[in-house]
This record gives sequence, structure tokens and C-alpha cells, in this order.
Amino acid sequence: MKRVFLLTLTVTLPFLSACAKKAPEPKVDTAARKALAAQARATLGVLPDAMPGAEADTPALVALGKALYFEKRLSVNGTQSCNDCHRLDGESPSGADGEETSDGAKGDRGTRNSPSVKNAGFHVAQFWDGRSKTLEEQAVGPILNPVEMAMPSAAAAEAALRAAPEYRAPFEAAFPGEPEPITLANTARALAAFQRTLKTDDRFDDFLRGDLDALSHREAAGLQLFLKTGCTTCHNSPTVGANQYQLLGLVKPWETADQGRYDVTKNEEDRRKFKVPSLRNVVATGPFFHDGSVGRLDEAVRKMAWHQLGKELTDDEIASLVAFLGALADRSAPVVPPDR
Repeated sequence: MKRVFLLTLTVTLPFLSACAKKAPEPKVDTAARKALAAQARATLGVLPDAMPGAEADTPALVALGKALYFEKRLSVNGTQSCNDCHRLDGESPSGADGEETSDGAKGDRGTRNSPSVKNAGFHVAQFWDGRSKTLEEQAVGPILNPVEMAMPSAAAAEAALRAAPEYRAPFEAAFPGEPEPITLANTARALAAFQRTLKTDDRFDDFLRGDLDALSHREAAGLQLFLKTGCTTCHNSPTVGANQYQLLGLVKPWETADQGRYDVTKNEEDRRKFKVPSLRNVVATGPFFHDGSVGRLDEAVRKMAWHQLGKELTDDEIASLVAFLGALADRSAPVVPPDR
């Protein structure tokens, strides 16, 4: 009898354990969804129809910027374009490249993860450390950066474009009346205009606009948890982040040699502070964090809850949060590179 009991116990315990690990599927009814949508709109807001400055961008300027975004002649050896580190074409048009850090034109790797360019015009500033305030400033940076596109000077970049006869007419159309429109400053203006068209579109937008069925029950439960557990302390605004700088390891220490915004400001209060990343389309923009050190989104959520909020989330809570983040997946079509 004892042996039979032990055998039964051996079979039953794993079954009970498995059942205990699987939480019931959440249900979020219509009334709760209405309240949730209202709370999300009040806390996060809705993405505007256009990015600041887009009202001054002409079709000619945007078209030129699109061509320049895919132009490899803006790198020192003609091997790299903006699109190589911030992919907008192909099967994964996330605006990032899926690498921890990216290869430059000369084969050297950068020290920080390449963030997505989508929605960048809504951000408080550009780069992880916020060293560029505008898209125009940001556009010049990689072209002249010795590890990235590695052009030795503005004059070298301008010479490369002036040597391409197909750019003369587009620059003249985008900058009418200028005696020499092909300049690095105008190149940056055109690239910025194109980037201001890269607005994401997702099911969370639908939910905020009133489609209460746009989120699954699990995704809606994840949004509820996102709003109540403290995530919006850092990830707020319509871009769900990207509007402030925050200390990495706010509650529990996070070891990193990168000093973040301190390298720009030399202000001790900015040491190890980074621009909070936007969570729009985050499911497609891993690996995560400034150094690309975490490859899995669930692990990134777990680490953020611990290091930034001091909370240990359950596997079910993490699953719900990751499900909600899936509703932020961009539905925009890939950008088709211009014919050359």
C-alpha cells in the first residue's frame, strides 16, 4: 500500500505543480476596457498625426531625404548608408539592425546599440546620451563619426554627392534658389525631413482611438499591469518613453562602464543616465538596452522591474507585460529604396 501511495504521489505532484504554474487566462470586460483606454489616454496620450517640424517639409525635401538615407556614398569607402544600421526595408523594417552594436564602414564596432529611427522626431533628443537636440544634428553625427560612416570632413561628404550628377536636380528642387544646394547641412535637413515621416502605427493606437477589441484579454491585462506597477514612471508620453533621462539602476544597482549622459554634460548627476527608450515597436528592436546586452524581451522586462522599480514580477505578470508590448508592434510597410 505504501508503495502504491508513493507511486501515486510521484505522479500527482508534478501534475499539480504544472497546474499551479499556469495562471488562468485573464478576462477584461468591456467596462474595464473603457476605463483602461481612458486611463491610458490620460497617462500616455495619443501619438500626434505628425512630428514637430513636419509642417515645413516639402515633398521634394522628403524625397531627397529618402534617397540620401539609402546612399552609401555618404560613407568614406562607399560601403554603408543610414539604412545599414537602421533598417527600413526588407522583412524586418524596424528602424534598427538587430545587432548588439553595429559595424561601421571600416569594420569597427560601435559601443552602443543602434536605436530605431522610427518616431525619433517625437523624442526629447537624439542618441542614448541626448547629445543631439534635433534630427538635423543627429543626421550629421554618424556621417562624420570615425567609427560609423567615417567621412573625414563635411567637405568630403559634399564632394561625394556633388560627384554624383543624379543628385544635382533633387537638391535644387529641395532647396530652390541656393547657389550651391549640395551641402552637408542641407543633406541633414533632407534626412531629418524623411525621418519625420517614420511614424509607427499599431493596435495600441487603435485601442486608444476607441477600438476596445484591438487588444486581446492578455494584452489588456498587460496594459493594466503596465499602468499600475510603475512602468509609466519612465515610459510615459505617446511614444511610451523617450521623453526623459533616467539613471540605469535607479533602485537596484546596474553595473556598466558606460557613463551615459555624463559624457556629454560632465554633470555628476547625469552619471549612468540614459535616454529612456521608446517602447513603440520594442518587440522588433532587440537586443535591448544601451549596449544591446539582453536579447530576450521577457528578460528585459524582468530586469527593468527589478533594477528600476525594485519589484520581482511573476512569470505570469511578465507574460502579460510582454503581450501588451506586442500590441505596440508597428504595422508600417517596409520602405522601398529608390531606384538608382
